[in-house]
Amino acid sequence: MSARARLLLPLIVSLLVQLPPALFSVLRPPLHANPIDLTVLVLAIIGPLGLLAARRFPGPVVAFVTAAACADFLLADSQMTVPYVALAFAIGGAVARGARIWAWISVGVGWTVTLALGLARGYDWHPARVAVTTLGILIVFGLGEGLRTRGENYEKYRRAVAQRRQTEVQAERVRIARELHDVLAHSLSQINVQASVGLHLMEKQPDKAAEALASIKETSKTALDEVRSVLGVLRAENGQDPDAPLVPEPDLARLAGLAASVTSQGVEVTLDNELEDAPKAVQLAVYRIVQESLTNVVRHAKATKATVSVRAAGADVVVRVADNGTGIPDGGADSGRGLLGMRERAELLGGTLDTVNGAAGGLVVTARVPLREGTE
Repeated sequence: MSARARLLLPLIVSLLVQLPPALFSVLRPPLHANPIDLTVLVLAIIGPLGLLAARRFPGPVVAFVTAAACADFLLADSQMTVPYVALAFAIGGAVARGARIWAWISVGVGWTVTLALGLARGYDWHPARVAVTTLGILIVFGLGEGLRTRGENYEKYRRAVAQRRQTEVQAERVRIARELHDVLAHSLSQINVQASVGLHLMEKQPDKAAEALASIKETSKTALDEVRSVLGVLRAENGQDPDAPLVPEPDLARLAGLAASVTSQGVEVTLDNELEDAPKAVQLAVYRIVQESLTNVVRHAKATKATVSVRAAGADVVVRVADNGTGIPDGGADSGRGLLGMRERAELLGGTLDTVNGAAGGLVVTARVPLREGTE
């Protein structure tokens, strides 16, 4: 229903119920200008017309319509007249739109004053008329309060859904940023080292320089495919971009190649992988933790050797990466996005990650991840 229809419907319904009896009283033969009947006719019209302002001024409107309804009740003192429907719409609208105090005070005061004036002037009202009117007012208030509560619950639900969607979007952004960091940091580090080697050996050992360039080509191609695969999620409908390359997620089987690629950059890596299989989310987390740790070794540690250990320990997989480099003054805690990303990967699967300086120098990264299905 359109906004215009919602505005006009109460007006039309109120006029259809209230206006015909009042108009009949004025036009019934013999025609005579009875001031009371004319006043009742005017009241039957101005109350519904007041509803046109209910959206912008629900409080004043309910007070105005209450006054018109009470005057109508007093003028038709001895008749069982039709209900003043406009008052019901005014009460419901005021309560639903947040003008509850206006509604309760206006109607309460108006009805009390009406009864007091009726008793003072000796009106012979039938008890059933007073009881039915009072009950009708209470029922309308109950319906209005119900609509208000329903509206508030819907608004809470809408905000909760919006918040959940925003949280999911933010979590996806963090995940993509973490993937891009891990891919780019490792690949660009390899490219930088191999480019330095190629420049250094270009004149003295062209063959070695050619090998370095070939390594740069392969590394950059792999990195570009992985980046396109990750960015494809952002452009995709239903989570897949048909133009993005289908790059399998890194797993435990690629650890050996990762260790070899780092060894080719001048850091001797010893890999001890005792884990043969694990859930995909766990394998990806293990690979990325080892990848980021070795990238940090190449870029920052000034190390010549590194050891990587992956083994099962009860219900967990324990990853340990140690090097013989310079270490980090504070033990590596919360230093840099790389370490933060590794810690987030472990914690998202219910695990932990610790970094400490080794007794003989270098940094030791230890991650413990539960061997169960998880969602990164």
